[in-house]
Amino acid sequence: MKRFVLPALFLAACSQQTPQDEVANAPETKLPATNTPAPEAPLNPPAPGEPGGLPDDRTPVLESPIDPKSAQGAGQVLQTYFALAEQGKSADANKLWSEGAEKLDLSKYREIHANIGAPGGMEGAAGSSYVDYTVQLYGRLKDGKEFKSRGTMTLRRVNDVPGSTEEQRKWHIYKADFA
Repeated sequence: MKRFVLPALFLAACSQQTPQDEVANAPETKLPATNTPAPEAPLNPPAPGEPGGLPDDRTPVLESPIDPKSAQGAGQVLQTYFALAEQGKSADANKLWSEGAEKLDLSKYREIHANIGAPGGMEGAAGSSYVDYTVQLYGRLKDGKEFKSRGTMTLRRVNDVPGSTEEQRKWHIYKADFA
């Protein structure tokens, strides 16, 4: 009896399909198409000194405490503005503009970044101080297209004059001119 059991087991083993055979003999199935967009290229703004980049100013940044009334204090307002814009907090960002100023339309950007240059000279007129900053914007529009722009943003604060409020004596973005 032992003779017949071994050949029968051998034949049974040969007729069973292995998982590899099942995959090879399975009918071809097509995977559903995915709508995953191709990865986007990294954003690379022009470097300082290149066309569209910030001026190639190698003046070191001050590392001492910043006087909030100084031009560097105005620069901190711009840094805060663009940090909020990058986070999609446009309502909070817009609070940093002067009352009645024509604000940047942040709603057209899917992703926005800024490089902020050194301050220009501080000027005064009619009880207020003004300072200009060169700003390089880059990122992606809502449709995914990359953009780069360079312009000037002007900040304004009311000087410490009688009758001025604490809020008026803070730097606010007064205007933006971008190409």
